[in-house]
Amino acid sequence: MPSPFPGMDPYLEGQLLWHDVHQRLAGQISRQIAPRLAPRYVARLETRFVASTPDGQTVSVLYPDVDVTPVQLRERAIATYEPSTDDVATVTPPLILRVAEQIKLVTVEIRDVAQNRLVASIEILSPVNKYGAGLEEYRDKRRTVLSSGAHLLEIDLLRQGTRAPRLIALPKSDYFVFLTRAERRDQVETWPIGMRDPLPVVPVPLLPGDDDVVLDLSYALRTIYDEARYDLSIDYRQPPVPPLSDDDAGWAQTLDV
Repeated sequence: MPSPFPGMDPYLEGQLLWHDVHQRLAGQISRQIAPRLAPRYVARLETRFVASTPDGQTVSVLYPDVDVTPVQLRERAIATYEPSTDDVATVTPPLILRVAEQIKLVTVEIRDVAQNRLVASIEILSPVNKYGAGLEEYRDKRRTVLSSGAHLLEIDLLRQGTRAPRLIALPKSDYFVFLTRAERRDQVETWPIGMRDPLPVVPVPLLPGDDDVVLDLSYALRTIYDEARYDLSIDYRQPPVPPLSDDDAGWAQTLDV
């Protein structure tokens, strides 16, 4: 069964499905645009791991060419206990440590074949990119991309959290796509997307002299929804997390589920 929503399906934003959605969407975007890039460009998937604690603090960023090991944070030690009054030894209290969750993030990179230069970076935002230390880490990453001379396309299909670009007069909307071109750093092409809107077709810029290639986000999302059979994991009779506004919740009840 296809998604009943015309654009972004809010049930895909939940914790149980989003990691899978993020990775599948990156792969589908790469497959969709790769034939349009050849022979001068290629689409590559760059993977990194963000170690994040349960309270949302980013601990570190790990790349596959280094050892990925659990990051532990000291929570607290049990510091007091009664000394033994007989000859039976008592167990020494342990430290209680939290293990940071390792979140896999995938970026679609467009590179030129001649020099392997980064031409465009396509980022699909995850919750870790939109809160606290994770937001600042992502803003550092986007500054690095923008200072490199590459284009940056950001796809934000999550309603909650802070939007990464700091923009003047950003309209209120459920979802956004942002495009910052290498030659126009002071302008950000913005696509606001409402709950009831289809996802847009957006351009992916290349090097000067080459036309943009087009990316159909609606097609990409429909494709991974069908491939992954998300309909088998979603109970549309229950409200999504995060919940919809009252107006959108009433509208959603009219959809053919």
